[in-house]
Amino acid sequence: MKQNMNHTRVGFDELGALRPALFLPFFFAFAVSLLANGLLVFVVSSQRSLHQPMSVLIAGMAVVDVCIPLFFVPNMLLSFLFGWRGISLIGCLTQMHFIHFFGAFQTTFLVWMALDRYFAICRPLYYHQQMAPQRFFRFVAPLVVRNVVVITLFVGLAGARSFCSDVIHHCFCEHMALVDLACGSTSINSLAGLAAIFLIPVLDFFIIAASYIVIFSSVLTSTRPGFKALHTCITHIMVLSLSLVVALVAFLSYRVRNALPPAVRVFFSTMYLLFPSCVNPIIYGIRTSEIRQHIQKTLTRWTRNPKVKLVIMMF
Repeated sequence: MKQNMNHTRVGFDELGALRPALFLPFFFAFAVSLLANGLLVFVVSSQRSLHQPMSVLIAGMAVVDVCIPLFFVPNMLLSFLFGWRGISLIGCLTQMHFIHFFGAFQTTFLVWMALDRYFAICRPLYYHQQMAPQRFFRFVAPLVVRNVVVITLFVGLAGARSFCSDVIHHCFCEHMALVDLACGSTSINSLAGLAAIFLIPVLDFFIIAASYIVIFSSVLTSTRPGFKALHTCITHIMVLSLSLVVALVAFLSYRVRNALPPAVRVFFSTMYLLFPSCVNPIIYGIRTSEIRQHIQKTLTRWTRNPKVKLVIMMF
């Protein structure tokens, strides 16, 4: 197949005439993601009292959670309604790169948050010194470079292949869904995908786990009251657990594909990206007391605004 030919995405085609009905649930999830994350970013950026390292990191994760759905959900929704399924190879690789690149930062931000909690609980006297932007940059730069190099490498390897089919069995350009169309052996691409998994989410998991083992050990052996500080750690563990469970199911769905209907595999790999974007701001908004209080104040102020009331009544 020539490299410049268009590809056709046929995710959920098994549903036939019921496929347009998927528009409503996915649109609802997309709206929740945009509104919840947008509100979180607005509250953190507009309240000077929240301009603390942890709140800034939470807002950074919210920005990532806004970007990820933007790269595939609108096009997917149009496909459900109007059957727009074609995409060029360049467009497919661009979409794949941005989806996986921003997706990599979902666990990377959790690493930075774990480091923030480590310094706050285990090295409180040096917290502000270590979390100063110029000092904390030494923890930021290596992980950003890692994400850029790893994602660019395996997307580039996928783009260098010749394809024997132009039908992508997915709603967007997921890595393995595109690689499956390549002619000949795809072992190098599979190894590159596995390497990306081990170098980003798995490595991040071990860093986070090691940080929290040290944190919990420090709290249990210290005479200082640290259980209040563990509240944020528990929030991070909840987010990490949810992300890992969904990611594991999505990853295994391509390894046990013969045991799963194609629509189920597409659903899990889609929710791997969309589900964390929906639940992360809700979890942080509820469990982080300072952010929750400012969100409540912001929503109360908006609902008292006559213009906002008029817009609500119109809907």
